[in-house]
Amino acid sequence: MYAVIGAGPMGLATARNLDRLGVPFVGFELHGDVGGLWDIDNPHSTMYESAHLISSRHMTEFAEFPMEPSIAAYPHHAEMRDYFRDYARHFGLYEHYRFHTRVVSVERADAGWWLTSERDGQRQTEHFDGVLIANGTLHHPRWPELPGAFTGELMHSCDYRHPERFEGKRVLVVGCGNSACDIAVDAVHRARSVDLSVRRGYYFLPKFIGGKPTDTLGGLPLPHALKQRLDAGLIRLVVGKPSDYGLPDPDYRMYEAHPVINSLVLHHLGHGDITPRGDIIDMQGQTVTFRDGATGEYDLVLLATGYKLHFPFIDDAHLNWGGDGAPALYLNCLHPDYDDLFVMGMIEAAGLGWEGRNEQAEMVALYLRQLRDGKASARTLQAEKARHAGEREDGGIEYLPLERMAYYVHKDSYRKAVARETRRLKKDLKGAGDV
Repeated sequence: MYAVIGAGPMGLATARNLDRLGVPFVGFELHGDVGGLWDIDNPHSTMYESAHLISSRHMTEFAEFPMEPSIAAYPHHAEMRDYFRDYARHFGLYEHYRFHTRVVSVERADAGWWLTSERDGQRQTEHFDGVLIANGTLHHPRWPELPGAFTGELMHSCDYRHPERFEGKRVLVVGCGNSACDIAVDAVHRARSVDLSVRRGYYFLPKFIGGKPTDTLGGLPLPHALKQRLDAGLIRLVVGKPSDYGLPDPDYRMYEAHPVINSLVLHHLGHGDITPRGDIIDMQGQTVTFRDGATGEYDLVLLATGYKLHFPFIDDAHLNWGGDGAPALYLNCLHPDYDDLFVMGMIEAAGLGWEGRNEQAEMVALYLRQLRDGKASARTLQAEKARHAGEREDGGIEYLPLERMAYYVHKDSYRKAVARETRRLKKDLKGAGDV
């Protein structure tokens, strides 16, 4: 029996594939329903009311469970919550989960793992043959060290829900990722003023080009370096350079960091609704000083500074942490030494969608099935993961050496590598009906 921690999208994909391949498991979920952060009513969600997918519906959905055609190209978070609930009902996954149950600890046994869980104040310790961690990557906030002492209201984007929070306030949003830009746009309609503090340059992509979602416009396969130059040129033609809007231009090539998918933030910058600011060098009282010497007075500083990987229930020593801020695993999920511990969904890639993560879950489920059956394909993968753990499927792209990019991969290269391992594992299945 295996344990799956989490009932967000990755936990559900993991549960679906284990169930489909006859690998017994129990799921643990802290909230009372599935959906993870996409359920805004989940007290551990970091969702905000205006949030939509930043990838399009068609590029994000599970292949075996498409979204309804009536759903918008970029669905609202409530539609995504309903989609994951429908997915869980359709595949009979609810019955496998224990809801309102916190995983307190996962500790090594002589064989397998001891998992201690808690519900309604009662703790229970059980033995499992293996553990698949799918508790998500976007729930533990990264709090940067700020210079000086700010005496106004200070909050992280993880605590933001509604734009009413900004009513009549002088607001400074720190950061320029997708959430930062969404929230700055929200604040425009309520705040007295909105400033955006940006430390480094970003590439900005519109959500639509020619009436089509931008991520659906693939074109011919090209060498990575050429594609980077051509796509960057196309974006400059469509939206201009960030410096045209008062923001720093990126000093790296396109796709070496996650682009910002937002059609409105540049609009509001261009209209003066949002004022661009540089990096913060000092905070005294409610006065913030920026690197260029400019100052501003603020009632509220919102830190949209991202999230850190967080596995509080297991000793870091078991996760083979690398020096770049993430566990060093084969294909971002397979431990080099353990055949019974997996980190599911610790992967980011432009355009990967939930189907790319589902493919990861299928590979892991097949591996467990073939390990159980003593197949040669499992032994082959066992050797591969020990030899290549921590190697990144980057497709030749030099990603920025940032903690948030530590588990970023190139979509096509990653899916190709997973497909290779999956084909090898499938060859050993007893019959076509098992696939």
